[in-house]
Amino acid sequence: MTYLWGVTLLWAFSFSLIGVYLAASVDGYFAVLTRTLLASLVFLPLLKFARIPLRLAIKLMAVGGVQLGVMYICFYQSFTLLSVPEVVLFTVFTPIYITLLDDLWQKRFTLFYLLTALLAVVGAGVIRYNELSADFVLGFLLVQGANLCFGFGQVAYRRIMLAEEEQGKVNLSHRDVFGYFYLGAFAVALLAMLVLGDWKRLPTTGLQWGVLLWLGIVASGLGYFLWNKGATLVDAGALAIMNNALVPAGLLVNLLIWNRDVDLLRLALGGGIILLALWINESWVKPRVEAARAS
Repeated sequence: MTYLWGVTLLWAFSFSLIGVYLAASVDGYFAVLTRTLLASLVFLPLLKFARIPLRLAIKLMAVGGVQLGVMYICFYQSFTLLSVPEVVLFTVFTPIYITLLDDLWQKRFTLFYLLTALLAVVGAGVIRYNELSADFVLGFLLVQGANLCFGFGQVAYRRIMLAEEEQGKVNLSHRDVFGYFYLGAFAVALLAMLVLGDWKRLPTTGLQWGVLLWLGIVASGLGYFLWNKGATLVDAGALAIMNNALVPAGLLVNLLIWNRDVDLLRLALGGGIILLALWINESWVKPRVEAARAS
């Protein structure tokens, strides 16, 4: 949980940084390409090419291509159609996707995980429900595509790495293999930029380049590594709930730095519901699910 909470605080800046400094002026495909390139460069020196089986490398590249590459493409394009509050609101469905995808991966259905994820969605919805713009359907679908990609990547990486550890096939740490995750994302981003990108809408200010450097090296390079590593250390229910802890954290950053209007009562109420969902999962649901599977 320490990894997930730390990255939540780290990512709390991302929504506003993208919405305020990049969405209106920098091509979204170029922004995704830059972020994935920088993240790849961070982890390339750590890759143990000779010791990583080809099958594992391909799996990790595929996961990165979906979780980071396709997800970012959908996510950045949604900012051209929606306001930042709408984007944040529509991300609250991610916990449901995670619980359902994890159960689908293992060919089972865990009702309690779905219920705690739904409770977390309610908490995030309390915080971020606003009137929606009239032309929001495409933006909504793009955010849901991003949510599905992000949820799939977390579940897939968690399951792949846990299986490798259980079977003892590869004696490598997460940092030894995670470069392949970013290479897969970079390949998807490069293809998207070549086919769909607008080379006339590149960053023009030092601030825009600085935001991209932060998002690429820190938010992506460090953030996704720590988040996916944390995903292997918790159960699916806690992972699903933590995806919505970003909502109150992002709002607090928005309030303190960009001075946007925030309903503090709704922030406190919604954040409390999310924390309640996490407490129910950790203290009641998780022990019972583990006991039932052990028997």
